[in-house]
Amino acid sequence: MCCSLAAVLGVLVHVGVTRQTVSAARDKALEQLHDATRAYEAGEALPPESGLGPAALPQSLRQLALSGRRGTVVAERDGRPTMWAAAPADGRALATAVDYEQSARTITGLDNAIIGSSVLAIGGTLLVGGFAVRRVTRRLHQTATVARRISRGELDARVGDAGGAGRGASARSARLDEVATVARALDTMAGTLQAKLVSEQRFTADVAHELRTPLTGLQAASELLPEGRATDLVRERVRTMRRLTEDLLEISRLDSGSGVVETDLHRLGRVAERVVRAAGTDTEVVVVRDAHVETDRRRLERVLGNLVVNAHRHGRAPVVLTVAGPVVTVRDHGEGYPEYLLAHGPQRFRSGGAGGGGGGGGKGHGLGLTIAAGQAEAIGARLEFRNAGSGGGAEAVLTLPWPPAAGG
Repeated sequence: MCCSLAAVLGVLVHVGVTRQTVSAARDKALEQLHDATRAYEAGEALPPESGLGPAALPQSLRQLALSGRRGTVVAERDGRPTMWAAAPADGRALATAVDYEQSARTITGLDNAIIGSSVLAIGGTLLVGGFAVRRVTRRLHQTATVARRISRGELDARVGDAGGAGRGASARSARLDEVATVARALDTMAGTLQAKLVSEQRFTADVAHELRTPLTGLQAASELLPEGRATDLVRERVRTMRRLTEDLLEISRLDSGSGVVETDLHRLGRVAERVVRAAGTDTEVVVVRDAHVETDRRRLERVLGNLVVNAHRHGRAPVVLTVAGPVVTVRDHGEGYPEYLLAHGPQRFRSGGAGGGGGGGGKGHGLGLTIAAGQAEAIGARLEFRNAGSGGGAEAVLTLPWPPAAGG
């Protein structure tokens, strides 16, 4: 806008001064033509630079005078700009010439001054504007980076810690800075969100911890009940409650990041077979290419166990666990994962419904796949959920980190 304004002002000044200069030269030429006309009519000698039909008179102005009208025009005479004025005189053109070189030089000098000052103004504006814009965009970029970190779960990220607006010597002026206002609002939002999530995590952990003791006593008491259908139902519900409590504790530990990852070298095929045996399900294990991986075996078994149990609980047989190098695939032949799970990943306490494959490890709640995703992230693995193309069914693909030196 500043550059456009400078250009417009330059054009306006040029047009105004040029029009004024040409008007003054024209008035002078017409005044001299008037004197020449009076002298011609009185039979006196014509003033200097005046004459009847001079050879240097521009043809357009000559034709205008011969047609009975008078006018002026700027043209070259002997290489010098000249203001000509002509009027009819007894069928001929009475003309007079006024030197226009000084006026033309004035306009040229003015144009050069306008161009020079415009270039300086535009250059200065671009430098100052570039610096200001770069400073603002840099701070906006820092704010956006922090916002992305917060969306990835880094709730302790702050714009102030990243060198954002409102820090240092410019803190006073930052009070009126919109970017600083946005940065402070983002920091406040992140702090509030972090406090609420920490409070929720603590509440979940406390509730799960407090439930363990009465549930342990309840399970022990259920074992003393006389055998029967009602006793079996009570025992099954107690076991479900204990699994749910343990899942809640594990999720709270994953959310807080308090767990320690203990890595060691393990053969992936053996781990997969051990998981299937422990699950007690009819799952086929196919080892296409075995591999040694350095990982936390307990967490890996938890991930694979939840995927296998989920496939049997919410999918349909046959369920196949395939090991191909560092990639483990668990596939069932049900209706596949629901759309929300494919789009957003597992969600707590949300069931995909019968045959959907997306509910989770426990009936009626979505903690199983949530724990699997959290444990996979903890060991540096990538867990993807997708629906199989041919034959239908759901596929969970776990890709473990595999160093180049590792062998199969």
